[in-house]
Amino acid sequence: MSTKSSKSTMISHGMVAQNRKARFNYTIKETVEAGLVLKGPEVKSLRLGRATIGEAFAGERNGELWLFNSYIPEYQGGVLSRFDSRAPRKLLMHRKQAQKFMGAIAKQGATLVPLDIHFNDRGLAKVTLGLGLGKKSVDKRQTVADRDWQRDKARLIRNKGKGDY
Repeated sequence: MSTKSSKSTMISHGMVAQNRKARFNYTIKETVEAGLVLKGPEVKSLRLGRATIGEAFAGERNGELWLFNSYIPEYQGGVLSRFDSRAPRKLLMHRKQAQKFMGAIAKQGATLVPLDIHFNDRGLAKVTLGLGLGKKSVDKRQTVADRDWQRDKARLIRNKGKGDY
């Protein structure tokens, strides 16, 4: 009899998807965590870590905030109910918070960019949104230069005592 333990591949809490290019393309002024309205198969698909938010954005529809163009593939576990994998998903926030961000979008021309989707400690799906202003190519070059300098500085400090200059 084998006592091999099978580790579950489901994510109960932690990161599901991350938008790594968001901080490169946008200057993030403020972040906020919002809940997601999902159907059962969408949650199961997220728990398998199958989501993409690289091209997603949040915006207003009928006075509420929605997440557009996020990709959550269909769950293949024998579920009969199908869903649109790129359907808009409602975001759950306090009304004052939502109005504040909608005002910033309208006034400043900012964008609400999803930074990541994760499950909190209670197992609820959350999305971290950043209020971002688009960077110009000069700012992007400066970001790359800063990142390279930080990497070189860490390398110099690490190799300082080895006599390799």
